[in-house]
Formats: sequence, structure tokens, C-alpha cells
Amino acid sequence: MTWDGEELDIDAYLGRLGHTGKTKPDLDTLRTLHREHVAAIPFENLEMMLGRPVPLDLPALQDKLLRRRRGGYCYEQNLLFAAALERIGFDVTGLAARVRVGAASTRAVSHMLLKVEVDGEAWHCDTGFGADGLLEPIPLRGGVEMQQGEWRFSLQEENEGVLALRTWRPDGWFDLYAYTQERRLSVDYVVMNHYTSTHPRSSFIRRPVLQRAAPEIRRFLVGDQLTLMRPDGSVDERSVPVGELMEVLDREFGIELDAADSAELIRVHYAGA
Repeated sequence: MTWDGEELDIDAYLGRLGHTGKTKPDLDTLRTLHREHVAAIPFENLEMMLGRPVPLDLPALQDKLLRRRRGGYCYEQNLLFAAALERIGFDVTGLAARVRVGAASTRAVSHMLLKVEVDGEAWHCDTGFGADGLLEPIPLRGGVEMQQGEWRFSLQEENEGVLALRTWRPDGWFDLYAYTQERRLSVDYVVMNHYTSTHPRSSFIRRPVLQRAAPEIRRFLVGDQLTLMRPDGSVDERSVPVGELMEVLDREFGIELDAADSAELIRVHYAGA
């Protein structure tokens, strides 16, 4: 096995997702688990803000995302999802992408996603991109467009085997990231994770970043700015005062911190704001 699926507490994982049906390596299960995972486990970088490392071994992922019911970012989310899929019997390959999201220059390869084979067809899966990300898998081939909830996505084939994932916004298609189908191993994500979680130029170590995707709304908390985005382009945005931060984490993202972590997050974030 590639993703340590045999070590996963599958009952705890399915319980975290609220999954009550049967599981087998078919497309219906893949779609259902992807949708439930995105809904249940938010995107967040709070361990970095609390000055802690971000381990990617499966016991650490299970402790954080399942037992403590926290969220995580792309490596944590997709490594856990890969382990679950492997445990159920899916063929899972790791891939990696260059994030675009309005970038004016080419960024390094730093995002994890998955290719999952079902009945001879490849599917692009990604439970760890955050609020702009997929709700369900999308066929892994250029020219595909798919409606997911109120959101539209497409995969556009570019030069030299590059595929770009896009989401529709009122002013047109918006590039999220681009990737090839070069296989990546767990050790590759360890290196990417080290840069993303420790390098001074990484955006994830400067301020809290929390996101949550849903069929009708996208939620973002970046620093102290809470943004709710709707498919028609309307946006609600406001600053979150220090006294409301923990309530927002719970209400909007389903994250509850203990008293010590709450105090430390407020100290680190608002002291540098």
C-alpha cells in the first residue's frame, strides 16, 4: 500500500464525515466521500500560527483531523483522504500542482491533489484546496466542465500535458491551479510541506487562513477579514474583532480550540495585526 490505508481507523474517519452508507470502490462512493469530507473538515493553518510543526504521518493526521476534530491544509486533507480511499480499495495516485489564483508569475509546485481510477476512468480529486475547491471529483481530462452545487468548474488542457483547474466567476473563468500527471510520492509532500509551513515567504505562516466550501457559499477567514462569497459574485466582508474570533471559528468553520490555544492564537495574531 502507498498511503498506509491499512493503518487507518476507517470507522473513525467515516464517523467524522457523518457517513452512514456502505462503502466500496465505485464512483458513487468516491463522490459521496469527497463531498462529505469537504463539508466536514475545514481548511485551516492554525498549527503554524501556534508555532507548531505540521506532521504528515497517518497517526498524527488521525489525531488532529479525526480525534480532535480539527481541520488542515492540502497535504493533511488529501493524505487522509488517500488513506481512506486506499483502505476501501481504490487505486490512488498522488499529483502536485502550481497554484495560480491570480498570480502574476509562475509559482513553485506546492499543492497536493489526487488521481483516482474507477472502472478504467481517471478522476481528479482534491479535498484540500479550500473554499474555491471542488466539492466532488471531476473527470481527469481536458475540456470537461461540471456543475457542483451552485459552482461551475472546468479542466482546460494546455501545452505539454498541463491541465488547469478553473472555477467560474461572474467575470469569467478563474484559474485555481495547473498540474501534470507526474506521479508524486509521500516523501515529495514532506518536502513541499516543510517549505509551505516554515519558509519566511510562505503566506501560511503570516496570518490565520481558514476556508470552507459549500454548495451555495464559500467562506474565507484571512487574518481578521471574514468573507462570504456567493455564486452571483456578491460578497459580504467584515473585520472580526478579537472578542469574536473564537465564535467565528466555531460558527463558520466548525473549529473549537481549548482555552490555552485560544489565548495563544489571539496573542500571536492580534499582537502582530
